[in-house]
Amino acid sequence: MASASLFGAFRRLVSRTVKMRRMNQRIWTERIRTSNRTASFLVAVTPLSFLIYDRVTRFASVCALESAEEVLEQADYLYSCGETEKLHQLLVKHKDSDEAEFLWRLARASRDLALLSRISAEEKKRLTYEAFDFASKALEKNQSSFAAHKWFAICLSDVGDYEGIKVKIGNSYIIREHLERAIELNPKDATSIHILGYWCFAFAELPWYQRKVAAVIFASPPTATYEDALAFFLKAEEVDPNFYSKNLLMLGKTYVMLRDVQRAALWLTRARDYPAVTEEDKQVHKEALELLKKLNG
Repeated sequence: MASASLFGAFRRLVSRTVKMRRMNQRIWTERIRTSNRTASFLVAVTPLSFLIYDRVTRFASVCALESAEEVLEQADYLYSCGETEKLHQLLVKHKDSDEAEFLWRLARASRDLALLSRISAEEKKRLTYEAFDFASKALEKNQSSFAAHKWFAICLSDVGDYEGIKVKIGNSYIIREHLERAIELNPKDATSIHILGYWCFAFAELPWYQRKVAAVIFASPPTATYEDALAFFLKAEEVDPNFYSKNLLMLGKTYVMLRDVQRAALWLTRARDYPAVTEEDKQVHKEALELLKKLNG
């Protein structure tokens, strides 16, 4: 009797253990929510298979991160080589990205493509607005990105060329605010400093009729001097020497306006001799050459 009782207890223990193991291997229900619908699916998962699934998911995330970094590295390389069209083709595949790092680079690539001499007027306009759209999205995704602020300011200025002088002047304070924010976030970004210098140069040479438009729009219209512009151009060169052919050209042009022929010739010569990698570099070379001829004539 005692042995039968003991055997019965042992059998119940085995039965209970088997049931517990089966419970551990039961089907888990996962509910996935999407923006359009709620779907449910069943996944048969054992503790071991769940562990494998977790490891694979983490590995996939790491691979995706590495892939994104590789694309950005490739994009920066193409930009440094002046491969504008290839760069745009690479980045446009990521036009729906939520990452500001992709979006501001795409804004820059679209703008650079618009500046190519072979681009038609209609295509240039389309690319200009496309660039502004990408820059706006980049800023929306990351307000702390100095590059997003910089390219938003640049692209907003470009759009103004199609919307009339009143809109362009009306956007001027917004443009300056974003450039100043970009410099605040990254004081070593020579390009933002250069563009702020260009902003000052543009308002220093503003024609009288545009000044009247500005006076209508603003109680205190934007003003700047050639000395203001010069300070920014020199600061940009101090931060990153010889970083941009256009900065060398603008230094030369500013010294021309300040009637300092010797310094103007110095900077224009440097602009002329700058390696012409991009379409803009070639335009800078041409303009510097023409200005030097006038100075020497």
